[in-house]
Amino acid sequence: MRDAYHEELDSLTDSLVEMTRLVRSAMARAVTALLDADLRLAEEVISGDEHVNKIDASIEATVFDLMARQQPVAGDLRTLITALRMSGDLERMGDLAVHIAKTARRRHPESAVPPELQATVLEMGQIAERMIAKTGSVIASQDVERGLELDADDDQMDRLHRRLFDLLLSPKWTHGVEPAVDITLAGRYFERFADHAVHVAENVVYLVTGRRPEDLTDHP
Repeated sequence: MRDAYHEELDSLTDSLVEMTRLVRSAMARAVTALLDADLRLAEEVISGDEHVNKIDASIEATVFDLMARQQPVAGDLRTLITALRMSGDLERMGDLAVHIAKTARRRHPESAVPPELQATVLEMGQIAERMIAKTGSVIASQDVERGLELDADDDQMDRLHRRLFDLLLSPKWTHGVEPAVDITLAGRYFERFADHAVHVAENVVYLVTGRRPEDLTDHP
């Protein structure tokens, strides 16, 4: 019985890593759809989100089932609680990729991103992909130090988010209101995506150490 129980606990980690893989793919395709006005890719991201949602629902059901049957304590209980939190963050990251894809679909056949902003949006997409890839690695390895690195990635995303606003508020902006709204929302989606990645990594740190990152006094 205990072996089966721990296999189910391990399966939660596998499912979370699979969610990071799916979310990374969704974000990569959503960014391409946004920049290139690729309607096919946008539709793939939108329809593919159902798979992420199903894994999230499966994790939730498994966690509640194990809590009811096994009455876990200490480390096992922490594993279940953090799995539930991480799954919720990853599900929302999938939703944010969908929001970006829907922006691309709404503006098709035109690109939602004016030429002078394409490089910045592309870089934001690359940071988002790097963060979710690192998140998957952190979940699989439970590497606390690597988990703490995501704060620096998030800072980089925040800097790019501010750069977008500077460009939108520049007197040189000539694209009108609707593109400005699209870019403002897209920037927010990228920023929130990064925030959720940080939250996932923080939960890994808590899982391993029993402490929140801000409580680790040996880390600045």
